[in-house]
Amino acid sequence: MSVDSLLQTIPPLLVYLIVGGVIGIESLGIPLPGEIVLVSAALLSSRHELAVSPLWIAVAGSAGAIVGDSVGYAIGHRYGRSLFDRLGRRFPKHFGPRNVNFAESVFTRWGVFAVFFGRFIALLRIFSGPLAGALKMHYPKFLAANALGGITWAAGTTFAVYYLGVVAETWLSRFSYIGLGLAVVAGLLIGVVIKRKTEKMADKYAEEQGQA
Repeated sequence: MSVDSLLQTIPPLLVYLIVGGVIGIESLGIPLPGEIVLVSAALLSSRHELAVSPLWIAVAGSAGAIVGDSVGYAIGHRYGRSLFDRLGRRFPKHFGPRNVNFAESVFTRWGVFAVFFGRFIALLRIFSGPLAGALKMHYPKFLAANALGGITWAAGTTFAVYYLGVVAETWLSRFSYIGLGLAVVAGLLIGVVIKRKTEKMADKYAEEQGQA
């Protein structure tokens, strides 16, 4: 069975559910590869014979982000700062004091703007809902920033990757998977650069706090 034939057996509804589910769980504060899943689904939608709609991928991604962050907010509001102390002991790589303190400083300084722009940064994305809740951010303001950020991120990423995939398939019809593969690599490289930049900012913040 060819790759195309195998892909055609995947029900579009399953793709939408996976996108919404993974992004929703990630938004709860669990470090899953939501961005990679979104990009991969968007690339699938650029293959018109697969009947996967980029619009519904964007809707699923937006819904997952909004609902997941709202549930994360409720959890953070219920358990407060102690939630991150417990998570830090179990998952020090993601919820260690360095990352939590840095994220808290960003949210304290920028408020709802951190919620909106945090959706585009992996380190802040998993903290957005729970940390906003723990800091007792006003929920209507959080929801507005969360919804705008989630829709902008999910829809923007989906359609950018979708049209990139269409262009790659048009110009590289005989080597379409090479073009799509290059698009994935480019997206991942951008994500890695942003992640490393954010980690350096967290390290610098931790050093400054240590010197204080």
